[in-house]
Amino acid sequence: MRRLTGFAADLLCVVVFVAIGRSTHDHGLAPTGVLSTLWPFATGLAVGWIFIIRRGRSGASLGDAALIVIATVTVGMILRVLAGQGTALAFIIVSLLFLALTFGGWRIVLRTLSRRRR
Repeated sequence: MRRLTGFAADLLCVVVFVAIGRSTHDHGLAPTGVLSTLWPFATGLAVGWIFIIRRGRSGASLGDAALIVIATVTVGMILRVLAGQGTALAFIIVSLLFLALTFGGWRIVLRTLSRRRR
């Protein structure tokens, strides 16, 4: 797996998370609103991937996914606080669970498909 592909897959998961959240809470999907919600998590995702890359990791393992999730949610929530956005405990838990399932999920699918090809 190429790192750029992995980053793009994780970013897609974050975009889906933001879109679902905004739709569920009737905030709409206007581009400015989506970007307002997205940027803290996208920044956290970038921090997580930089950490993984600096450690010489590919980003493909479930351990890498866990570190990226932790960075994404931690940095995302800190930036949300600094930007005056909400960070309720339930939101933090949902963020962790959704991103862990999706970041880990696509890696598991990719690993399974790769093994079947062999």
